[in-house]
Amino acid sequence: MKKVAVVTGGSRGIGRACAIALAEGGWHVAVGYRTREADAKEALGAIEGAGGTGMAVHLDSLDENSVAEAFRAVTETLGDVTGLVNNAGFSQDGLLLKYPMERFDRTVDTNVRGAFLCCRSALRGMLRAKWGRIVNMSSAVALRGNAGQTAYGASKAALVGLTKSLAREVGAKDITVNAVCPGLLDTEMTAHLTDGARAYYLDQTPLGRTARAQEVAAVVRFLMSDEASYVNGAVVPVDGGLTS
Repeated sequence: MKKVAVVTGGSRGIGRACAIALAEGGWHVAVGYRTREADAKEALGAIEGAGGTGMAVHLDSLDENSVAEAFRAVTETLGDVTGLVNNAGFSQDGLLLKYPMERFDRTVDTNVRGAFLCCRSALRGMLRAKWGRIVNMSSAVALRGNAGQTAYGASKAALVGLTKSLAREVGAKDITVNAVCPGLLDTEMTAHLTDGARAYYLDQTPLGRTARAQEVAAVVRFLMSDEASYVNGAVVPVDGGLTS
């Protein structure tokens, strides 16, 4: 069976690492991007340089029509989508008392509604193939909480609920749905952290260091593989022991 995966937010960071790891695992990979077309094409170049095949596809998870069109384009070009990594996300810290509602709405729309829409589009190909893999990128914050991240934590905890419920809906179709909860990484999304905040996270992490994107991607690749055929509805921390 031809394996075709869509990785949202695949142009950089964890998404890029996941796209390359899946290509190395034999997947045809569509690198989804919203604004960073050049980065997505660079990620595609890395995939092709590693001997894989794929495409870059515009996918705005905030736009229902954009999601549908992206999956249609991938299906026409690569074949039925049988894998999905919901990695596109948004985070902007702030205390709840002063947190703007428009920022809250964007956080939830990107992190939860977008994942919901992508799952719905991806399932069509998976049901035709009677096989599929979905991995939702949650966060260690969903499991332990963090001051100043109530909106982000709520949205990532909602992804855990989505994961567990959808795993029950589609498991009988040989489609698995799992979530990965990374700890602190050095990515563009965490670049705003102060030295004090970074030191606090590292002090709370038994391994005493940040994660590498490739370490998260390795877990995603396993969950998307045939070897993980009996892993369904799992929530896997990749956080150096932060939530232990």
